[in-house]
Amino acid sequence: MNWKLIEYNTYTGKHNMEFDLQLVKNCFSNEAFLRFYGWEPHCISLGANQSYDDINQELTTKNNIDVVKRPTGGRAILHSDELTYSVVMPNNQQLSGRTLYEKISEAIIIGLAKYDSMLEKVMLENQQPNFQQLLNQPSGSLCFASTAKSEIKFEGKKLVGSAQRKLGNTILQHGSILIGPNHKSLVDYLNLDEELKLNLQNEMEMKTTEISTILNKNVDIMELQKNIIFGFNKVFNSQLSFNAFASLPTL
Repeated sequence: MNWKLIEYNTYTGKHNMEFDLQLVKNCFSNEAFLRFYGWEPHCISLGANQSYDDINQELTTKNNIDVVKRPTGGRAILHSDELTYSVVMPNNQQLSGRTLYEKISEAIIIGLAKYDSMLEKVMLENQQPNFQQLLNQPSGSLCFASTAKSEIKFEGKKLVGSAQRKLGNTILQHGSILIGPNHKSLVDYLNLDEELKLNLQNEMEMKTTEISTILNKNVDIMELQKNIIFGFNKVFNSQLSFNAFASLPTL
């Protein structure tokens, strides 16, 4: 498999989602893509089956927050202080979506541990929650209100949230590696009463964490990217390096 790297840059939410879909369209049977990106302006992304009515769009407009839908599943995320990744790979090697999900998580774990030894405590969740039951709860609209099987956590708190979908013969997976605490502000933009918002805010505090809080220092996003690439090279036996992908697909 010939892996191609697209290095970190920031774009609008609409551009980021269209870019990932364009990679799906441009993915041949013998290649895979690893892309890193950020969001400018900050953006709330909804899972493919979520409703825009869940979000107070008057407030997002006032605060210059984009709102988009992801082509993958999952639930709402406020993208701000994070390193976002996407992986696009042909589904032609009898590699199940679940196996790919686990291998991507393993690569990220290796990269996090290499970035700082304090992150050697990160681990995979080994239990799958009842998502149908979760979706019927007020927190059901929030990605970081629960941890799915094979997602990454630190001392019981969710650190990385990911979503995956098969599109034709290609698998798209993208996810958020939390760097700062601002993702918790998502609760402010939900169309819920204030009591429910307060409960959800407390739930987010209890169930999520971020690298800057764990390390008690600022995070070098480019150095973090470098170490995550190291993890992918080790797990997928790839030879990803900077400037390995010069020609980007046209949107």
